[in-house]
Amino acid sequence: MITMAEIARLTHVSQPTVSRVLNGNPKVSPEIRERVLACAREHDYQLNALAKGLKGSPTHLLGVLVTDISNGFFADLTKQIEICARERGYSIILFNSDYNPANEQEYLDVVRRYRVDGVLAVPIRETSAEWYNYVQRLDVPVVTITRRAEGLDCFYVDHPTAGAQVAACLAEQGYRRFLFIGKDYDGKYVGFRQWLAEHGFGDAVTNRVLGDHDAFRRELEHWLAESDSRAAVFAGNDIYALQTLDILRELQIRVPEQVGVMGFDDTFMGQFLNPRLSTVHQPTAQMAREAVTFLLDCIEHPGDHPPLLRSFPAELILREST
Repeated sequence: MITMAEIARLTHVSQPTVSRVLNGNPKVSPEIRERVLACAREHDYQLNALAKGLKGSPTHLLGVLVTDISNGFFADLTKQIEICARERGYSIILFNSDYNPANEQEYLDVVRRYRVDGVLAVPIRETSAEWYNYVQRLDVPVVTITRRAEGLDCFYVDHPTAGAQVAACLAEQGYRRFLFIGKDYDGKYVGFRQWLAEHGFGDAVTNRVLGDHDAFRRELEHWLAESDSRAAVFAGNDIYALQTLDILRELQIRVPEQVGVMGFDDTFMGQFLNPRLSTVHQPTAQMAREAVTFLLDCIEHPGDHPPLLRSFPAELILREST
């Protein structure tokens, strides 16, 4: 394989300049960068990032850990992270925990072995001591994105506040029974439930954890049969909302006349459903850009600082399903 010294000779630039280009340093003229990269591509040069990391040099790699890459929101978030990282000369390694704590810990171990320069993570249980303690053992900067984790730098939408906004909106629209689809510790449900309890609907709200389609259909059908009051379903993400709409269609229940459905994340598919999905929008691109910029500043200018908590506002997008 061709070496940096040979690339320098072929492109008539210094070896340190070749190194800067191949390591993603932006402080090289576009003409020289393209000449060096073209030569590297022609001779199939591959940078050994792992070996660089073991020698203590920056790898210009970021670990990105998400909970469910099949969810369009996390796919879009990852895309925005990758775009911002590439602009600064960094690449990403993506890990998908699938909401499995064992997977999460295993991938953080892999992150350590690859000697990435920093980590952007969507934790499964951001409030757990296990998550905080494990992250503290990593020897690189870690930024939590989309969720707030105490003691860490976080870029997030305030889920309890967003949940309360959804509750207020649905109550104002005349719904009197409420079902949240997701975990009972989800911040969205915490805020949703608290607002309803404070406004006299405490006995009218419950939650279900989404299992397989048939089991969820039976649970939803049973819940709807308990009362004739106008009901609303707040889904923890747009995927859950899509499944809810499908079951309501099977049961021949009119949306939103009999049951309203509100999603979360404002993924693109919600705009094209019938009925179009009401949901909660998160500023994905802005959140990703600010999180990546902050993480890279921590990498390139290390030093102690108090944990940064950067909260972004959620926006209710009302469409036909409510």
